[in-house]
Amino acid sequence: MVTFGMLGRYFGRRFLGAVGAVFLLCVGLIAIVDFFEMTRRLSDRPGTSIEDVALLVFLRLPSFTEQMLPFAVLIGAMATFLNLSRRHELVVARTAGISVWQFSGSTAFLALAIGVLATTVYNPLSAAMKERADRIEATLFRDRATFMRSSADGVWVRQQSVDGQAIIQAQASSEQGRALTNVRVFSFDKNGEFVARAEARSARLEPGQWVLSQARVQGATTEPRDYDTYPIATNLTPEQVQGALASPDSLSFWDLPMVISLTERAGLKADHYRLKFQALLARPLLLVAMVAIAAAVSLRVFRLGGVGKMILGGVLAGFLLYVSTKLAEELGEGGILYPAVAAWFPVILGALTGCLVLLYQEDG
Repeated sequence: MVTFGMLGRYFGRRFLGAVGAVFLLCVGLIAIVDFFEMTRRLSDRPGTSIEDVALLVFLRLPSFTEQMLPFAVLIGAMATFLNLSRRHELVVARTAGISVWQFSGSTAFLALAIGVLATTVYNPLSAAMKERADRIEATLFRDRATFMRSSADGVWVRQQSVDGQAIIQAQASSEQGRALTNVRVFSFDKNGEFVARAEARSARLEPGQWVLSQARVQGATTEPRDYDTYPIATNLTPEQVQGALASPDSLSFWDLPMVISLTERAGLKADHYRLKFQALLARPLLLVAMVAIAAAVSLRVFRLGGVGKMILGGVLAGFLLYVSTKLAEELGEGGILYPAVAAWFPVILGALTGCLVLLYQEDG
C-alpha cells in the first residue's frame, strides 16, 4: 500500500505536468490567434492601442480555454501513459503486482479534482472576465452589426408599458442584457397604432425605462428629431431582461441557480441556463472519462508498436465524445432532450465505454 501511494503520487505528478504543459500550449496558441484577429478587426479604429487589444484578448482567453480543458486532460493523460510505457515504468509496476486500475486511479482522481476546480473556481473567473470583455467590445464595436449577434437579425425584445407596446431590436447585448447596442425601437399605442420609430447607438435599462443615447426619433406624422438621451417606458425588470438576453457563458456556476429561479418566476424558459448548469456539474466526470479513454488506448507495451494508431485512436475517441456532448447540448437547447439528460448521458456513456475497453484489455 505504501508502494502504491508513492507510485500513485509519482504518476500524479507526471500527469499534472503533462496536462499543464498541454493547457499552456493551448492558451498560447489561442492567445496568438485571437490577438491577430482582434488586431485585424480593430485596425480601422482610431486611438486603439496594442495595450487595448492585449487587454481584450486577456479577458476573452479564459472563456476560450475553458472549452479546451477536456482535450488538455486527454492529451496530457495519453502523453503520461505513453511516456511511462516507453520507459518501461508501467512494466515494472505490473511486475510489482500493481494493476492498471491502481496506477491509473491517481490520474483519474486528479482529473476529478481538476474538474471540480474548473467548475467552482475557474468558471466564475472566466464568466466575470467575459462579461467585462463583452462591455469593452460593445463600446469598441457599437457601430458594427457583426458583434455578438444572438440571431441573424440580432436581439429582439417585445415589451408592454404604460404607453403601450414596443418592439426593440438591437445588434448586440452586454451586461447580461441590461445594455444594448445599435438599437431600433418601434412604438405602438394601446390600440396597436404605430406611434414612432427610434434609432440609437445604445440603450441601457433603468428602473421603469430604457434610456436611449444619441437617438433619432421619427413620429408617425412628424419629422425626425435628434436627442442626446431619450426614454422609452418599460415594465421589464433586470431579472426578466437577464433571462431573455444574458448569455449563459457570462454567468458563473454559482449565479446560475439564482438566474434559473428568477427566469422561471418571470414566466420565461430557463432551459439554456439549466443545460449550462448541468454541463458544469458533469465536467468533473467528463475529465475522468477522458482519462479512461486515454488509458484504454495508451497502456499497450511500447515495444509492440502501433503507437501512432493508439494516439490517433485516442484523439479520435476524445473528439467523438466532445462532439457528442455538444450535439446533446444542442438537442437540449432545442427542447428535444431534458437538460440533465443532455448534459450527463454522453459523459456517462464515454466513461463507461473507456472503462469497459480497459477492462477487456486487462482482464479479458
